[in-house]
Amino acid sequence: MMRLEKSLQAWGTPEFIEVLKREIAQLGAAYLPLQQGLVTGNYVADAPLTVMIHSVTESGEVIRIKAGIFYRGVLGGCSCTDDPTPGSDINEYCVVQLDMDKSSAVTAIALAE
Repeated sequence: MMRLEKSLQAWGTPEFIEVLKREIAQLGAAYLPLQQGLVTGNYVADAPLTVMIHSVTESGEVIRIKAGIFYRGVLGGCSCTDDPTPGSDINEYCVVQLDMDKSSAVTAIALAE
C-alpha cells in the first residue's frame, strides 16, 4: 500500500482529477499491478504511463477510483537470426481500482475485474 497524499489534499477541489492522474502516473510499475495486467507483452517497459480516470466514488471513509493505465510492454524474442519476434515495445492497457482512506491517504491498488 502507498499514500496518495497530494490527491487526498486535492479531494473536493476542481484540481482533484489532474492531481490524481499525476500522482498515479508517478507511482510507476513498481507500485501498480501492470505486470499482472499484461495482455501481449512479457514484461513492463520502463516508460512513462498515461492515466485515464474512469470513475470516482465516495463510500464512508474510502474514496474508490477506477483508472485506466496506458503503458508499454516488451515482447522479448530470443535474438536468434531466424527469430521472427525480435524484442519490441507494444502498447498495453489495464484498469486498476484504488481504494484511498480519506483520513490517512493510504491506498490499496488492485487490477479491476
